Amino acid sequence: MSTLVLEEQRGVLTVTLSRPEARNAMTLAMVRELRDVFRQAEARQELRVLVLRGEGGNFCAGADLKDLLQARSQPAGEGDPVADTNAAFGELCAAFAELSLPTVCVLNGAVLGGGFGLACASDFALADESASFGLPETSLGIAPAQIAPFLIERLGFAQAKRLALMGGKVSAKEALAIGLVHELHTDVEQGLKSLLIRLLRCAPRATRVTKRLVLGARDAALSEFIGHAARQFSEQLSSEEGGEGIRAFVEKRAPAWQRSEA
Repeated sequence: MSTLVLEEQRGVLTVTLSRPEARNAMTLAMVRELRDVFRQAEARQELRVLVLRGEGGNFCAGADLKDLLQARSQPAGEGDPVADTNAAFGELCAAFAELSLPTVCVLNGAVLGGGFGLACASDFALADESASFGLPETSLGIAPAQIAPFLIERLGFAQAKRLALMGGKVSAKEALAIGLVHELHTDVEQGLKSLLIRLLRCAPRATRVTKRLVLGARDAALSEFIGHAARQFSEQLSSEEGGEGIRAFVEKRAPAWQRSEA
């Protein structure tokens, strides 16, 4: 990896954006490396949580504009290099949002543009008081194209539209107030530690099944979802994990997956 640092401990994969000299602005190379990491993480059932953060005091300053200008300067051919680059980032956001394992963004410093979008696509967004959020695209003559669905899902239509149109800047406290982040900490590392303890108390397979169900519920017709959810519930209850959870409850003890984290 040339743009990322990976660390794995007790089922938690921490992915650190590592371009501190550019406030971790995203190049196409970083997008591709992140896609590879997400693809591999999805396939590894032993992973419990994916944490995404930035190196050097900033989360992510959005797209690297030099990278975009380089794509724009490529000779015209059958394709559109700028559109292809932008679509690659959109596919990355979708892959991050649709991971079946829980995802956590640890936010500090600059959280701009695409970084703002990734924060919105995460399951849990933790920020420290240094975090500063912004959507500068319209002030630069461009548009927050690929992150729009994630802004709307996290913030709601009216709030997303307001911030996107005005190139909005948001403090950490305002980000908490509008639901952009879930927790604001003076010590974000302690906040992350507390969150991971809570997540790792939950059953690994049940957590992934639950996330897939919640994602599927967004677009499914209720009449169709009921049967699908019932089958998933039955399958999970009948699984080894489900049996262990019920036995542990009846026997008033910690289930096996919690004992393994002790």
